[in-house]
Amino acid sequence: MTGRRLALTGVATTGIALAGALVLAGCGGSDSPGSSGTGLSVGASYMPQPVSADMAAGFLTITNKGGTKDELTSVTSDSAGEVTMHETNGGAMDEVNSFEVPAHGQLVFKSGGNHLMFEKLKRRPKQGDTITLKLKFAESGPLTVEMPVKSATYNPSTGH
Repeated sequence: MTGRRLALTGVATTGIALAGALVLAGCGGSDSPGSSGTGLSVGASYMPQPVSADMAAGFLTITNKGGTKDELTSVTSDSAGEVTMHETNGGAMDEVNSFEVPAHGQLVFKSGGNHLMFEKLKRRPKQGDTITLKLKFAESGPLTVEMPVKSATYNPSTGH
């Protein structure tokens, strides 16, 4: 599935429409930051309340304060049958197997760019719920993140 190109129709349109409803200039919002103890931390995580019963988008920022790059290799959640990572290129989503987290830098998942897709939802999350994720990395230990579900039109006021 690496590099699988999805046209913005059908199921992909639902995910992008949901993500596109949120125009983000940056990262912000309230969440429970995770930290691996190795320089990686997660902040500004949230899921807009999904408009689809079986799919949702997710956004967050991974900060690497360490001097060595790392790589996000997978994301899992008990709330979904599958969580995939995507980047948006020229109006299409590309599913990818990993993302680099640069040394002394950030990996940002935001509307219109890198994002998570929660597929085969086990139940439809509602505003006020919290979704638990596990992020796995090539070098660092896993991070557990509590991602709050916000309104479908949530737009963080500060951040990335």
